[in-house]
Amino acid sequence: MKIRAGIVGGAGYTGGELLRILINHPNVDIVFVHSNSNSGNLISAVHTDLLGDTDLKFTGELQQDIDVLFLCVGHGDAKKFLEANAIDAQVKIIDLSQDFRLGANRESQILNRRFVYGLPELNREEIKKASNIANPGCFATGIQLTLLPLAAKGLLKSEVHINATTGSTGAGQSLSATSHFTWRSNNLSVYKAFGHQHLNEIGESLKQLQANFDQEISFIPQRGAFTRGIYSAVYLQSALSEEEARALYETYYASHPFTHVSHKNIDLKQIVNTNKVLIYIEKHGNKLFIISIIDNLLKGASGQAVQNMNLMFGFDETAGLRLKAVAF
Repeated sequence: MKIRAGIVGGAGYTGGELLRILINHPNVDIVFVHSNSNSGNLISAVHTDLLGDTDLKFTGELQQDIDVLFLCVGHGDAKKFLEANAIDAQVKIIDLSQDFRLGANRESQILNRRFVYGLPELNREEIKKASNIANPGCFATGIQLTLLPLAAKGLLKSEVHINATTGSTGAGQSLSATSHFTWRSNNLSVYKAFGHQHLNEIGESLKQLQANFDQEISFIPQRGAFTRGIYSAVYLQSALSEEEARALYETYYASHPFTHVSHKNIDLKQIVNTNKVLIYIEKHGNKLFIISIIDNLLKGASGQAVQNMNLMFGFDETAGLRLKAVAF
């Protein structure tokens, strides 16, 4: 079985990653790739590594003869796009922006669509039945996966401390003062300390598993001097031993093909250009220390979007996602 896919916002980082995956996906034909600014241009003229892989051109037109539509647009733009363009109700939508991630925004009466939060390690069965997916944020994905097994057992009983560092592609393709190479290279900085927008979706997911969770989440996001990946270091108080915690995590993630618990310390290069999540656990006194690493453009964005698509259409969850997507 093959499905027909459309992509809106295909010229950016997440659109490019999505193209690299879907071009080689055994169950997908790409019908169109929408970009107003690049309409008429070859995709390979923008994503130059795709030269020889596709002859598709960007278009400014939308087509309805598709099964799934990916929205790779900026935050706030997905909702505006759907309000301005009537998409057939039979078309499944996977939105990579933050517009429908929070519970209060997932039910849209204007659009007559209900969005499911698309973290497979949390909502796999609901995703399988969904028509519309709100793809999680990149920081939110890496951080939630360090905490879900504890929440599932009601074991989050203290403040959660998080220090997480993201690569420059997390800021998107548009240049800003903090994304220029000359500023980012050999540099490190903190931004949105204690107030990052992904805290809201993290809190909602934890309460979904542990309804009485009422502890503070202290999150310090950092900009790293590398292009892709997120390294999350998390600690909290816990009565579990290191062995008990590792066993808990291995059991929770046993049926999830991309999330793995390592018995050795981990480093970011292990997951770059993959859809994998690696988790490492240590115990220090009464503190449980958990590290997770993900590629922000794959498991943190486009790879997870395809993982969700696979679940929605009944494909193998790993279809199209075992090969490394090399771009940066």
